[in-house]
Amino acid sequence: MTDQTDPKRVTLDGQLVTYWEREAARLDDLASRAMFKWAARGYARKADRARALAKAGRAREAARGRGPDPEPDQA
Repeated sequence: MTDQTDPKRVTLDGQLVTYWEREAARLDDLASRAMFKWAARGYARKADRARALAKAGRAREAARGRGPDPEPDQA
């Protein structure tokens, strides 16, 4: 069984990449508006984890030959 899919079809990894990027942005916003530093640090840690999960999803998509390279923000 091959891992190739129709290029027009969005895979679960592709959907997860956009989800984790949105989640990281949401958590960054919460961290910036947090009243207490300990809460801001918690949101920042969660945002870092969300970015790491998005990066892993991008790498899986790139391994399939879909989408941009694994690290698009570092040109």
